Amino acid sequence: MDETTRGQKTASEIGRTAADSFLSGLYCAESALLAVAEARGTRSELIPNIATGFCSGMARTCGTCGALTGAIMGIGLALGRSAAAESVEPAYRAVRQLIAEFEEEFGARDCHLLLGCDLGTPEGQAVFREKGLRDRCAEYTGKAAEIAARVIAEIEEERRP
Repeated sequence: MDETTRGQKTASEIGRTAADSFLSGLYCAESALLAVAEARGTRSELIPNIATGFCSGMARTCGTCGALTGAIMGIGLALGRSAAAESVEPAYRAVRQLIAEFEEEFGARDCHLLLGCDLGTPEGQAVFREKGLRDRCAEYTGKAAEIAARVIAEIEEERRP
């Protein structure tokens, strides 16, 4: 199902926007967050800046894929809470669904497992370049943003009176 977000872009269009941003030079977390945020009408000079440290598996430390962390930040913009009395459950539910679908599709959530190399080493960076793994990262980025946008739309639809 390809739900429309805010009556503007479909989830797959948001995914394509994220992948295109990645291929244009932004990194994974930056691109995923920016695509989800802009599709929702959220613009800020802090986006994509706030996501930079999450790129490349948490700044090349073999952590969670930046595409996932950027998409998670996008979920937070849409479903996160702004007061202690508000529930975390809509955001947590969306994040759990995003991670489950991403792992089902790609088999992992950590950058080094997805790519088969450690971006924190010169050898890993050479493997990344030699194997053309940038295209794979664009795919991860697009899919993470797409899933996040769809899940956000589904949860928002459920919450409508």
